[in-house]
Amino acid sequence: MPVARLILEIEIPHAQSLKDRRQVVRSLKDRLRHAFNLAIAELDSGEIWNRATLGIAVISGSQSYLTGQLQEIDQAAHRLCQSLGAEISDSFAEILPE
Repeated sequence: MPVARLILEIEIPHAQSLKDRRQVVRSLKDRLRHAFNLAIAELDSGEIWNRATLGIAVISGSQSYLTGQLQEIDQAAHRLCQSLGAEISDSFAEILPE
């Protein structure tokens, strides 16, 4: 089964503390988990308040389904970040072969 991964680099310009950062990251993670069947985790240490790196993993029996799913997740993440006052500075998607 192919596995897809998506890495999101997020900028949070309004974050003035770790609490501000956590609020944005937690909300984004919860909303994406609720909307899609995916695994999501923070990949950085969290020491920088105005940046975060998230890793997303999705698995399916169909590679074409994964491609479409990654595009939908990326678009949803961009919309959600805008609503949370954050911005995705970079994203990297990859489908790992069987």
